[in-house]
Amino acid sequence: MQTYHFIVKGHVQGVGYRFTMYLNATKIGIKGTIKNLIDDDNVEVFAQGDIEQIEKFRKCLRLGSLTSRIYSISENVIEGEKYDSFEIIY
Repeated sequence: MQTYHFIVKGHVQGVGYRFTMYLNATKIGIKGTIKNLIDDDNVEVFAQGDIEQIEKFRKCLRLGSLTSRIYSISENVIEGEKYDSFEIIY
């Protein structure tokens, strides 16, 4: 089980991106959080799962929601807390 920290840059706020990723994460079995970053139009994601789950979720992050536009995604493997579910942070 690994934890990844993603910053998704692009037009990802106000377009259903977080909810779409919540649905995908729940379906794949990813645990963690997703939230809008206040200072820009980006989203921060902490995702925890095995390598297969993370790879599937990474593809979902790149696809986005119907009206989002992804410009870039940065990612790092981190040491962190254990998550029990996937949550949208408001």
